[in-house]
Amino acid sequence: MFDEVEIIVRAGKGGDGAISFRREKHVPFGGPDGGDGGYGGDVVVVADAGVDDLRAFKRKRIFKAGDGMSGMGRKKYGKKGKESVISVPVGTLVKDIQRLEDGEIIADLEEEGQRVIVAKGGKGGLGNMHFASSTNQAPRIAEAGDEGQEKAISLEMRLIADVGIIGYPNVGKSTLLGMVSAANPKIANYPFTTLEPILGLVEVGNKSFIMAEIPGLVDDAHTGKGLGHEFLRHIARTKILIHLIDGCAVSLVDNMVRVNKELGLFAPALALKPQLVAINKIDLPEVQVRSTRIKGAFKSVGIDIMFVSAATGEGVTELIAEAAKMLSETRETVKRTPLKVFRPEPRAEKVRISKEGDIFLVTAPELERIIARTDMTAPGMKGQFNRQLTRSGVRKALEKAGVGPGDKIRCGELEWEW
Repeated sequence: MFDEVEIIVRAGKGGDGAISFRREKHVPFGGPDGGDGGYGGDVVVVADAGVDDLRAFKRKRIFKAGDGMSGMGRKKYGKKGKESVISVPVGTLVKDIQRLEDGEIIADLEEEGQRVIVAKGGKGGLGNMHFASSTNQAPRIAEAGDEGQEKAISLEMRLIADVGIIGYPNVGKSTLLGMVSAANPKIANYPFTTLEPILGLVEVGNKSFIMAEIPGLVDDAHTGKGLGHEFLRHIARTKILIHLIDGCAVSLVDNMVRVNKELGLFAPALALKPQLVAINKIDLPEVQVRSTRIKGAFKSVGIDIMFVSAATGEGVTELIAEAAKMLSETRETVKRTPLKVFRPEPRAEKVRISKEGDIFLVTAPELERIIARTDMTAPGMKGQFNRQLTRSGVRKALEKAGVGPGDKIRCGELEWEW
């Protein structure tokens, strides 16, 4: 199963604002009418029940949304860029790779149709109609559109099942799932027959639930040994666990303890999930002979067990009925409420002045966008630009920083003398 992938997402750039003037006949003093650029398209991840895994991302790893259109004359706004929609299986975790050390999850897509914007499109630039004033009635200034966000994100698929069957390899998990549902898992007499989780629908009376057979576990699976995380991540969503143990094993209690230890080492919450412990292969004479001793050994550590035979069906009906009862109780007492963590982006400083040698460096996004879109060599631009220095607060910040006549100043691609 291809269930974890890293991709690059790039939102669209905002369209540039337009520099335009009305020139229709019989419209005196037409004035500036340059419209704003359109927003860049967003990159959106959507949970789609029609997608089974993340295999499609083997071929394509970069997703880009459309750029916004530039503004036009007559105050026409540019069209918004086309968004890029990425369909993923229901139950996919979306993470920000740059912030994985903090454990940041962008979204947990548990429901069909649930969607999240993972990269936001850039804002469109303002057209010159916004820069008109009583002292500047013919502004030849407009803003360039902002760049869209670019991120590296991780998509991790986790099964959504009510009950998970866990246990060491070759204990009969596949046989049990095949017995109680229409699932058709591979069954053979060797370890790791199942290489990926298998789902089956189990009906009990007029109710039903989803059961998942989780691939076999070995010691040190939490470090990635064996199927490692391929096993452990898929029981994160299950509400209860059926812990199946081979009745022919030498030390059954020890087997149970070691499996639960691996759960706890991977994620403490997994070891706390409600469990039903079932001893398999009760149809075999050697297990029947040991049954009283096995029951006593588990009783001594405070565990009630059930005996089943996944091969013949003995005790399976009672096990599934008990699982349905435990699941119903768990649903009533533990209602999972997604934790929404808001991490607002730090507010960017409007104007920041620094110095590099004898040059004053101006960081002012608003002014930089104007510089990027405007021809500073055009007639009359010096006066208009000086007005923008005052309007944006750059002049005040420079004077506070100690700028004097003859000092060099740089902002974006423009360098000038004070």
